[in-house]
Amino acid sequence: MLTDESESYEAVRRLTGGAALTQALDVTDPDSWIDLDFEVRELAWQRPELFHSKASPSGRRMNWGPDPSIPTVTWSQTPGDAELAVALCHPDGRIREAALDHAAERPDLLALVVIRCADWVGPVRERARALLAETPPHWLATHTALILRIGRRSRGGFAQDLLTGALRAGPAAQTETLLDSGDRDTARLAHRVALERRLLPAARLAQTAARHRDVVVQDLCAEAAVATLRDGSTIDEFTEVVVPLLGSRQPRVRAAGVTALRRTGRHSDAQPYLTDRSAVVRACARWVLRQGGTDPAPLYRALCANPAARPAAAVGLGECGVREDADLIRTLLVHPAPNVRACAVAGLRALDAVRVDDVRPLLDDPSAAVVRQATTALLPSADRVPHELLRGLLTEDRPRHQRVAAIRLLRAVGIYTSRIPSARW
Repeated sequence: MLTDESESYEAVRRLTGGAALTQALDVTDPDSWIDLDFEVRELAWQRPELFHSKASPSGRRMNWGPDPSIPTVTWSQTPGDAELAVALCHPDGRIREAALDHAAERPDLLALVVIRCADWVGPVRERARALLAETPPHWLATHTALILRIGRRSRGGFAQDLLTGALRAGPAAQTETLLDSGDRDTARLAHRVALERRLLPAARLAQTAARHRDVVVQDLCAEAAVATLRDGSTIDEFTEVVVPLLGSRQPRVRAAGVTALRRTGRHSDAQPYLTDRSAVVRACARWVLRQGGTDPAPLYRALCANPAARPAAAVGLGECGVREDADLIRTLLVHPAPNVRACAVAGLRALDAVRVDDVRPLLDDPSAAVVRQATTALLPSADRVPHELLRGLLTEDRPRHQRVAAIRLLRAVGIYTSRIPSARW
């Protein structure tokens, strides 16, 4: 139930009082228009005194109520944008349809025309679509975020298809202005169209992939940037495209950069990424090395001899090694560096070579990362972990990560405890 204190109520009250659209709501926010459409219908029944009636001194006729006559809208003078905005959101479809006849050539009301294109009443929907089809493309682009939101509705595809076609056929600058949009869906659509039209150079694609906040845009641009590379690319192409990808903080983008090393003929440059913190990057590095004729397993074994600098060597060896490598990885379970111990447990899990007696002492480890890995490794064999050991980890003087580990392992064998409110890591 809407209240007098709500922003929605105030926005509708201002519009019915004749205030300008920009004073009644944030016209740049697509959610403001969607909320207005919903809230006018709500308030029309809850607070009919806010709206014009047959007795309006202005001579305007906008009536909804128990009157049995057909609701109509007649204006003795050209209605203003505020009045039309309310009529376009009216509960009765005949009033919404009548208001659309006055909405042409009014860019300030285009957002509501877009919403009416997905109207549940057929005549209203068709009238709005005919009106939108005549709209200049640059007007559509200003409402991209709203159009994409409405496009999620069951009848909302018309405006989205119209917009996409306009961006594909329109000036390049029209699409480029949307690339840096703060709206996620807008940025995705703009980048898809820009890639289809080949509007972006390879260097910009790489920079966007490395820095953009949205993972979909990152993937689109990374894939497109790598596709521009040729076998034996020049130093400049490598610097402009591959280097930014390799330096990204996003694993999928780094993986694309590592994959690009094969295309540029730099297979050996993948070696540093054998111990990347991301499993997908490590897998890509191993693939690139194999394509260049190098087996990554011996490299991992050599790195495990001094793992402090590159702790992920242990988990990397587990991902591509053989069962005989388990003994080498087990020696790292007692390494003084906690990140090496954690990676060693992960490596044993990857090899499917976890032995309960080797990993169980790590439940008492001071490092939360090590205990987390040990717990995950022991869960399939939780019934083989002594209950006395786990109950000892539940005492109040124990660190929280050890108590959480004990709870997880006890629950795995059907023993529940409520010592800690949440057993999530």
